[in-house]
Amino acid sequence: MTTLSRPARNIERNNWLSYLKKQYVDLIPPFIAIAIFLILWQLFSWTPGATLPGPIQVVQDTWKLILWPFYDRGGTDKGLFLQIWASLQRVAISYTLAAIVGIGLGILIGTSKLMSKALDPIFQLLRTVPPLAWVPISLAALRQNEPAALFVIFITAIWPILINTAVGVKQIPQDYNNVAKVLQLTRKEYFLNILIPAALPYIFTGLRIAIGLAWLAIIAAEIVMSGVVGIGFFIWNAYQNNNVSEVILALVYIGIVGLILDKLMCWLQTLILPEEQQ
Repeated sequence: MTTLSRPARNIERNNWLSYLKKQYVDLIPPFIAIAIFLILWQLFSWTPGATLPGPIQVVQDTWKLILWPFYDRGGTDKGLFLQIWASLQRVAISYTLAAIVGIGLGILIGTSKLMSKALDPIFQLLRTVPPLAWVPISLAALRQNEPAALFVIFITAIWPILINTAVGVKQIPQDYNNVAKVLQLTRKEYFLNILIPAALPYIFTGLRIAIGLAWLAIIAAEIVMSGVVGIGFFIWNAYQNNNVSEVILALVYIGIVGLILDKLMCWLQTLILPEEQQ
C-alpha cells in the first residue's frame, strides 16, 4: 500500500481547503438572506393585530412534528416524512408516465408536420388549464381519489416535456439530416445517433420544468381530495383545525423537497449531457 509523499499530501490538503473555502463563501449570502428574512418575519409577527405566527412560535407549536417525522397512528394521522413520502410516490409514478408519453408525442410532432398541425391546437388548449381545474374532471371520470390525483399530476407535467421535446426535434440542424441521408442510416440509427442526442438539451429543459409542476400539482390535488395521505391533505387538514404553524412548517418542507428535486434533475443532466451541451 503506497503512501503519499509530503508535497503530495500538502497539495491534497490545499485543494481540500480551497474547496471548503469556496463552499463557505458560497453559503454566506444565502444564510445572511435567510437570517434577515426570519428576523423581519418575527418582527412582523410581534406587531399589534398580527395573526400570522412568527418563526419562534412555529417551532414551538410544531416541535413534536419536527422531532418525530416518522410516526404512524393509522389512517391519515402520520408524520411529515410519511406524508411527503406518499406524495413523492404519486409524483414519481405520474411524472414517469408523463416523461414517457411526453417525449414520445414530442418526437412524433417534431418529425411529422401533419401530426404537428393536427395536434398542436389541442395541446395548446389543454396546457393552459390549471391543475385544480382538472380535479373535478378526474374525480368524475375515475371515481377514486388515488387515480384522480395521479391523473392531475400527469396532465400537468406532460406539457413542458412534450413541447420542449418537439422544439428540440424541430431544431435539429439540417446538416445532421443530410449526413444521415448520405450515410443511409436506418430509422433506428438516426433516432439513437442523431435525433435523441441533438434534442436531449431541450428534453432535459422540459423535464426540469415538469418536475416542479408535478410537485405543485400533487399539493393542489391532495388539498381538495379528502382522506388522501399526503402533504397536500396534511396542509388542508391543519388549516381546517386552525393549526397555522403546521401549515407553515409543511410549506417549508415542500420548498425544501422541491429544491432537492430540481437539484437532482440538474445532477442527472450533468451526468448524461456532454459539458458543451449543458
